[in-house]
Amino acid sequence: MKDGRTHLAYKPEHAVDLDTGAVVGVDVHPADLGDTKTLGETLKTTKTNLEKIGKAPTCNTPSELIADKGYHSRAVLKGLDGGPWKTRIAEPKRKGLNWWNGDHEARRAVYNNRIRLGSGKAVASAKRRTEFAERSFQHALDRGGMRKTWLRGRENIEKRYLLHLSGFNLGLLMRKLTGYGTPKGAAGVWSLIFIGFRAANCWMLLVFAAHEDRPDEWLW
Repeated sequence: MKDGRTHLAYKPEHAVDLDTGAVVGVDVHPADLGDTKTLGETLKTTKTNLEKIGKAPTCNTPSELIADKGYHSRAVLKGLDGGPWKTRIAEPKRKGLNWWNGDHEARRAVYNNRIRLGSGKAVASAKRRTEFAERSFQHALDRGGMRKTWLRGRENIEKRYLLHLSGFNLGLLMRKLTGYGTPKGAAGVWSLIFIGFRAANCWMLLVFAAHEDRPDEWLW
């Protein structure tokens, strides 16, 4: 820190399915590791989770891997080329020529990734990554209050983060089934009117309820 103190920090990282917006892989890494160092562990966790539901990518049926330019490196692209992940990782702009020093495998991987980035599918996928992946981070870290945690140890923090994002996925499931992502949102679409009056020997309470989709129909 600027005042000389040192804060213990971790870097949360999760993978998002761009077809549904669901989080399919969660990992918490030490904060001193860069994106290119942690990507492999996150992909390993993601593949393990997808294997449990029979959706894991294979070399014959690879899955698209969309990531920003922070994950771009020769070593990453070289390690993923020809595997179960078809990379479309944004390439940072650099001045000058690339010197490969005889590393033809890295050259082929970088150029293959660059060619895939030029397709219309890559542009559409990048927009969906911005929409779904960044939205999940906003919900979990900023609105969800996970920027700070008082737990001790990376393992405990990872469990807490996993539980938090499980609630995020549950909200997606609720929205798919009921049309509302939270119980509060579902309750807010009902308009209630309470009418109480005294009868001969007791008090009576009438409750009228209307749904916003059917404003002309009242239940009581």
